[in-house]
Amino acid sequence: MGIVGATSTRQMHINAFLFGAGHHTMGWRHPDSSADRVGEISYFEELAQLAESGCLDAVFFADGHSVNRQYSAGVPSLLEPITALSAIARATKHIGLVTTVSSSFYTPFHAARMLASLDHISGGRVGANIVTSMFDAEAQNHGFAALPKHAERYERADEFVRVIQRLWDSWSDQALLKDRELGTFIDPEQIQPINHTGKYFSVAGPLNVPRSPQGQPVLFQAGSSEAGRDFAGQFAEAIYSVSWDKDSAIEFATDMRARLAAAGRGGATVPILPGLVTYVAATREQAMEKKRALDAYLDIDTAIVQLNIFTGMDYSGHGLDDLVAPLPPVVTFTGPQGRYLTVQRIIATMAPTLRELLGFLAAGGGHATMIGTANEVADEIQEWFESGACDGFNLMCPAYPESLRDFVGLVVPILQERGIFRSCYQGSTLRDNLGLARPQPSSAP
Repeated sequence: MGIVGATSTRQMHINAFLFGAGHHTMGWRHPDSSADRVGEISYFEELAQLAESGCLDAVFFADGHSVNRQYSAGVPSLLEPITALSAIARATKHIGLVTTVSSSFYTPFHAARMLASLDHISGGRVGANIVTSMFDAEAQNHGFAALPKHAERYERADEFVRVIQRLWDSWSDQALLKDRELGTFIDPEQIQPINHTGKYFSVAGPLNVPRSPQGQPVLFQAGSSEAGRDFAGQFAEAIYSVSWDKDSAIEFATDMRARLAAAGRGGATVPILPGLVTYVAATREQAMEKKRALDAYLDIDTAIVQLNIFTGMDYSGHGLDDLVAPLPPVVTFTGPQGRYLTVQRIIATMAPTLRELLGFLAAGGGHATMIGTANEVADEIQEWFESGACDGFNLMCPAYPESLRDFVGLVVPILQERGIFRSCYQGSTLRDNLGLARPQPSSAP
């Protein structure tokens, strides 16, 4: 029997993480996949419109700054996200538009200018997932031999965010006078330099884009390392996370709420949104068959290459049906720590063979996976939400558009009926959707 009602008026938030033909690593090989369209802007416009029809909070585009030529089966991002989101902004009316911004490669002025412009273009629907970037190959496209150490990257990110926020506030809301009689378009007193000189950046300001509809675009964060969590506690207005099961999600949410409180933000609204992979059908067996249909195209050699990247280990000589040994402590790993911790958790909780581990990672790389009927998936979503494990999810559909269509058409109406997800958009901005206040301009230069 399904859960029949919500225990409060609190409502969840759901984003759709748009990625190629879907988040299943080899689902693009299926003859019915959308692989032929992953470079077409009309394809992503249609996905965003589909997500908007389900009243989802936002669509999210991750970004990277290199191509992994050793992973030939991977579907790379073929469009620069801010450019793509500018087009999607014109094809939608309500849904939020979130992308990755690297504090390691962008300058604060460049990032602040582009994001503020997109916030104007979209009428106030922009968010930015601030990251420190992952790979030396990315750094080598920006004039660096390698990325700095993990701690230094986060130190730079801290200064980066403080500067972009000051740039967004360098115009007051009253700066555009547009007084035809006086011949005064702008009020110079309402547009002030920031005169920032720091360890990593020197920025005079002001920004050359007026204060945007949201005041400041929404800041997201997705790092799971100690430094990443502290960074989120200081700055994040919404958090993407990786949690394989409800217990690990509760541990993460509890830890993050403590860090928010320690940073003096205990009363702030900061939605925590774990990744979620769903397979939904009329029966559980039909849902399992949808997964099997995609898993059939999994290239074992390629999957092992990806696992090696996630863990820094070499599984190329490991027996497929042999158990996978526990991973060393995360402090020994220099790559993206969130994914490492997830793989570590799957190994610890499931004691899988290598073949089984690759299957768990095939879609979403170890994010929560829910398989079943619409009611079964809705029950599990509601259980996570009402347990305090999360404030919603970052939906990672294994196959686009089919999996998103299933979720929007089958699961969303159940969540709406139970009163835990909106049936219409209540406001016009992403901040409105997420229940976030519009920040007031800071008065200090």
